Amino acid sequence: MGELRRRAYLTAMQVVSWLPRTELPFAAPSRAELLQPLPVEEVAVVAPVPATAPTARVTEPAAPAPSLPRVQIKPVRAEPPVSPVSDAQEPAEPALAKLPVPRFALQLYRAGNCLLLVELPTGEPFQSRDPAYLLLKDLLRAAGLPDAPQLLGEPVRWPLLARGNLDQGPQAAREFVQGYVMARVEEQEQAPASIWLIGLPALRFAGEAEADSYENELSIDGIGSAWALPGLELLMDEPERKAPLWRAMCRVRSRWETS
Repeated sequence: MGELRRRAYLTAMQVVSWLPRTELPFAAPSRAELLQPLPVEEVAVVAPVPATAPTARVTEPAAPAPSLPRVQIKPVRAEPPVSPVSDAQEPAEPALAKLPVPRFALQLYRAGNCLLLVELPTGEPFQSRDPAYLLLKDLLRAAGLPDAPQLLGEPVRWPLLARGNLDQGPQAAREFVQGYVMARVEEQEQAPASIWLIGLPALRFAGEAEADSYENELSIDGIGSAWALPGLELLMDEPERKAPLWRAMCRVRSRWETS
């Protein structure tokens, strides 16, 4: 240990005066006044050494270090923080982490006595020769519905605003999509027999369900009976999904055929 670090340690321990037992490496020279022998009358009496013991070299006692005041440290018990809120008020709930803003585009159609809430894979309305739109027409023909669905309103794109402090999280998106679909249902002269939710965004934000509900029927408050389908892009990427979808369609198609 170097001299500067050694003196820093001793200062931190409040050691004012000290002498080493042995010669310290890298130490500064000792102060000569500390090595002077004490007066004879102050030298302590040393007990006689037994004859059998070897003669030991007696070192002169070092000058006594000035006594320091003894500090008594009392353990401090941690007290709970005092809240400025009165006892009658409940403590505020911790702030929740802000959820990411979902991004999707949905289009609402009517085909016969069914409504279709379809995820737009590109975010833009379908064109007549789009592969996804051709697949949608095939699904409608297989279900016994008109294969030229009628547009209902403009596409629903989320988030609504590119900037601003408006809450556009998942809960706000769910409330908006459900309110939009309910308003379109009320505008119809005849209530739809079923609403197809095609794609995960349609299923998640209109039906409050996840992908494990594909090919199943759902009952949604304010909307009615719904049928969950995988997205058109997913059906094209994974053709093996078409077989269970066909079996589910055979099971539920009686709902719109008998209406």
